[in-house]
Amino acid sequence: MEHLWSPWRLAYITGTAKATDCVFCPAGDATELAGEELVVFRGDTCFVILNLFPYNSGHLMVVPRRHVATLASLRADELAEMMLLTQRSEIALTRVYQPQGINVGINLGRPAGAGIIDHIHIHLVPRWTGDTNFMTVIGQTRVLPQELPVTADRLRPIFEKLAAQR
Repeated sequence: MEHLWSPWRLAYITGTAKATDCVFCPAGDATELAGEELVVFRGDTCFVILNLFPYNSGHLMVVPRRHVATLASLRADELAEMMLLTQRSEIALTRVYQPQGINVGINLGRPAGAGIIDHIHIHLVPRWTGDTNFMTVIGQTRVLPQELPVTADRLRPIFEKLAAQR
């Protein structure tokens, strides 16, 4: 029998990963080290970070540094950079993973599926035909073929090149 291990997901599955403070704010502060290993790019007003509990390898989020909950609360420069970094995320994911599709989405409010309701963010999830399997349905577990630090190392150089092209 083969065993598939993803012990880092236990906190998410059991609900013990719920933080009382915002999980994005320390990562958005360039002086903080919390979450630094997950950040793949920092812009002026926003950053790109790996999802700690990804749906697929390469699952990224574009997050404003400022703690705001809605699109309506964003300043024009933040909104523009969120879209620019979403575009760059699409390019980086396509170059590194060659997905057949990418889910891009924003969940506003808990009923809409937001896990973090007070700090808006855009999800980008690379997808491939047939990428779902029985583990998600039966075992309430996702099997990811790549560790998060490896994913970050693969994506960071692409973001650096894209930023230099501006």
